[in-house]
Amino acid sequence: MEKSDSKKEISHSFKQYKYLGLITALYITFQLVSDVTAGKIVQLGIFTVSATVLYFPFTYIFADVLTEVYGYAKARSVVWMVFFSSVIAGLIYSVVVFLPPAISFDANDAYVRVLGQIPRILVGGWIAVWVGGILNDYTLAKMKVWTKGKHLWTRTIGSTIIGEGANTVLFYTIALYAVIPTALLVTSILSGWFLKVIVEIIMTPVTYKVVAKLKKVEDEDYYDYNTNFNPLIIRN
Repeated sequence: MEKSDSKKEISHSFKQYKYLGLITALYITFQLVSDVTAGKIVQLGIFTVSATVLYFPFTYIFADVLTEVYGYAKARSVVWMVFFSSVIAGLIYSVVVFLPPAISFDANDAYVRVLGQIPRILVGGWIAVWVGGILNDYTLAKMKVWTKGKHLWTRTIGSTIIGEGANTVLFYTIALYAVIPTALLVTSILSGWFLKVIVEIIMTPVTYKVVAKLKKVEDEDYYDYNTNFNPLIIRN
């Protein structure tokens, strides 16, 4: 790496941004909401899916915005924040379920049913969130360099197809394999994956406007030419 590039990387690492914290907070919020509501099954036309297909894709839109504007390293750091937040929340939910209810408290069964996820489902969700998030950010960052920053839609949709695909396959396979019929498992994976990508496509015009606004306000449009893409690095 040239000295000028090294100085640029250091400057980027310590630069203060106006909206990075807000986007991170929204990303974490949507993830935690999805963790709790994933068990709500709804009928959307011919699809029987979790209600989260309507709003979980927003986590990938946030990830796209983070990577496109601020770069892979900062987006990767946020993925780790989301992962740790989900793990902590899941462990707390488990403790709440375990605690004995007061004699006069008659809603304990409802809490147990909603928050009492079996370890297999919790672990499946954590793995799916991390792997899907990292793959999404990596794909978008690489595609931005390959396309020289043109055709934003190709990388937002392309990265979502890969990231959401990995997320959906991992979660359903880890959490539900041998629990529900294999045919239903495959159908659920394909339906969920398809609908999540559709949400990304529908939201593409909004993503364009948000990205353009952020690049202008933050004075940032980062290209990952010299980035260390090791997914195990936690800090940017």
